[in-house]
Amino acid sequence: MDSEDATHTIFDSASSLQEGCRLPVKMSGTNDWPLAEIISIREGSDRNNYYYVHYVDFNKRLDEWVTEEFLDMRKVQFPSKDGLTTGQNTGVTTPKKLPPALTCSRPVSPVQTPTEITVNGGAVLEAALQKKNSRKRKATSTENEDNSEDVPPTPTPRQSGSMVAHHDDVVTRMKNVQLIELGRHRIKPWYFAPYPQEMCSLSCIYICEFCLKYRKSRKCLERHTKKCNLRHPPGNEIYRKATISFFEIDGRKNKSYAQNLCLLAKLFLDHKTLYYDTDPFLFYVMTEYDSRGFHIVGYFSKEKESTEDYNVACILTIPPYQRKGYGKLLIEFSYELSKFEGKTGSPEKPLSDLGLLSYRSYWAQTILEILILQKPTGDNEKPQITINEICELTSIKKDDVISTLQILNLINYYKGQYIICINKETIDQHRKAMDKRKIRIDSKCLHWTPKDWTKRSKW
Repeated sequence: MDSEDATHTIFDSASSLQEGCRLPVKMSGTNDWPLAEIISIREGSDRNNYYYVHYVDFNKRLDEWVTEEFLDMRKVQFPSKDGLTTGQNTGVTTPKKLPPALTCSRPVSPVQTPTEITVNGGAVLEAALQKKNSRKRKATSTENEDNSEDVPPTPTPRQSGSMVAHHDDVVTRMKNVQLIELGRHRIKPWYFAPYPQEMCSLSCIYICEFCLKYRKSRKCLERHTKKCNLRHPPGNEIYRKATISFFEIDGRKNKSYAQNLCLLAKLFLDHKTLYYDTDPFLFYVMTEYDSRGFHIVGYFSKEKESTEDYNVACILTIPPYQRKGYGKLLIEFSYELSKFEGKTGSPEKPLSDLGLLSYRSYWAQTILEILILQKPTGDNEKPQITINEICELTSIKKDDVISTLQILNLINYYKGQYIICINKETIDQHRKAMDKRKIRIDSKCLHWTPKDWTKRSKW
C-alpha cells in the first residue's frame, strides 16, 4: 500500500469513525471544509450520531457538534497506536495558521523623507535585541531565565487567576455549557468551564449580573434578584468618568464574587487555569452605568505580589461589549495603575489570540504617539529618545517596547547607532486609528493609592 492509500481512506458511512479521526468537515455558517479532528461521538435522542469536532489550526471556540452530513467521508485519517493520525508526518511540524490580523506586513517604503528619531543608549538596545534573538534560537534552553515569555509556567495552586495552559484532556476540550443569560444578554460560551454538572446539563445558566451567582432557571434568578442587594461589584469604586467605572475587588475579602468571576471568565478564555484560591489576586471590574445599576463590561486580575512585574494576570471583555474599544480601555487602565505605582509592567503569558491582538495594537498606538510627539532638541537636530524614556512615559516593559518596534519595522541601524524611521503612511494610519478611540482613561478620575503587598498582614 503506498503512502497515498495509507493517508486517505474512502467510506460510505460514518459507522467506522472513532475519536481521534481526522477528516474534512463543513464549518457552520461557511462553505469551507477544513480538516477537523473528532473529539467525541454521542448518540442523540433521534438515534443519530453527533460528532464533536475541533478544526485543526483554528481556535477552539469554533469547535462544535455536527451531524453525519457535515462530514466528508472521502478522506479519513485514523489515529495510530503512537497517537498520530494515519498519514501524519512525524518529522515535520506544520506551522499553525494565524488570523490575518496577527500577520504584520512590512511597511511600504515612504515617498517622503521619513521622520527619524535617534534612539540613545544604542548599546543597551543592541544587547536587548541580541538577547531576544538568542532567546528565539535557544527556546528549549533552561538556562535562559527570560524563556518564561514562550514557555507557560507550571501551574501552582496559587495561580487562580493566571492565564497558564491547562491539561488538554477530552473533558476540558469540549464546551460543556450551551448558553448563559447575563443581564440583558444571552451569550453562547466559547470554552469549557467547571460549573457544577447539574448546571451544565441545562439549556441555559442564568447569572446575576451584579453578584455573578448562577441559577438554574429565570424564576430562580428572579427570586434571587429580589434578595440581592448589590447593584455594582463589591469592593471600592476607584474610577468614574461619564458612565464608565472601575471597581477594585480583593480576592480574599470577596472570595465568592471572585470565584464566580473566574468561572464566568473561563467560558471565554481558553488559556486559563481555574483554581479556587483567589486570595493572592486583585480584580479590577469595568462597568457601564444606567438607571438599573453598574453592568459588568470586562475585567482584569492582577497578582498582589508579582516577581515578574506582571500588571495583568488575566483580562477579558464580555463578548457583547467586544469590538467597541473596551478592551483597549482595560489595557490602558492597567498601565495607568502601573504609572501610579511607578513601575513598568507586562501581561502574563500566554495571551489569548484576541488578547494578543489587543495588546499589540495598544503597544503600537501608545509608542507611536510618544515618538510622533517628540520635538528636536535644537536646530538641524533630529528628535532623540531612549528606550528607557519610552518605558517611563508609558509604563510598558522594555521587552514589549522593543518587540513592538521590531514588529512595526521601525528600528534601523545607521552609522553606528539605532534610529527609528517613521514614514508619513505610518503616521496617517496611526492618526486614523487614534480617531476611532472615542473613550480613553482620564488619570484625573482615578482615585487610588497603591498598597505594599509585601507585608502579608495587609492581605
